[in-house]
Amino acid sequence: MQTRLPLAIIEDQTPIREMLHYYLGAQPEFECVLIAVSMEDFFRQLPALGTPPVLVLSDVGLPGRSGIEGLPLILARLPEAQVLMLSVFTDAPRVFEAICAGAVGYLVKNTPLPLIKAHLLEVAAGGSPMSPAVARHVLHAFRRQPPVAVAATATARLTAREQEIVTAVEEGLSYKLIADAFGITLDTVKNHLRAVYRKLHINSKGELLALALKRRG
Repeated sequence: MQTRLPLAIIEDQTPIREMLHYYLGAQPEFECVLIAVSMEDFFRQLPALGTPPVLVLSDVGLPGRSGIEGLPLILARLPEAQVLMLSVFTDAPRVFEAICAGAVGYLVKNTPLPLIKAHLLEVAAGGSPMSPAVARHVLHAFRRQPPVAVAATATARLTAREQEIVTAVEEGLSYKLIADAFGITLDTVKNHLRAVYRKLHINSKGELLALALKRRG
């Protein structure tokens, strides 16, 4: 029997929060373990949980601390969690800020529920989904900027295998597919990525993808 993925939802608008809870909670792949109206509410509820969330679906525009401001705090408390942002905002600076803060993906709020489910499963498999409208804004913004050499010295210190894994992540492969492609275990992939993060002075896959965007200009 497949283990259900513990999921947290952070959304201040009651109709949207209830809709997400009702739909995603009814899916056999997920177990909604925490439903919060704000970041502050999320952290108030967290200590009482028997099972911490491994997936977090969070709004950006929250009362009190914003979703982006709360991202590093979530990852500090739950380092294994993957945070997918859901927002009405599609401007490139805000998306880039979310990715740098540790988000693994960014969706617009009008994304159909079945697609939100699919994207959450993609995140659980190691993917980094982004709504097409968001991706267009980001690509247009970076095309207007001159090419930038990012972390060139640190990147040069990566081993050949680390470079291969970084390239695979940038191409959107899940950790499982990377492990299968190189004939290594999932834990070995994660160990290589932890080494990469240390060398590049970053903390998440989101920051790694942000570096890739900068490099590509």
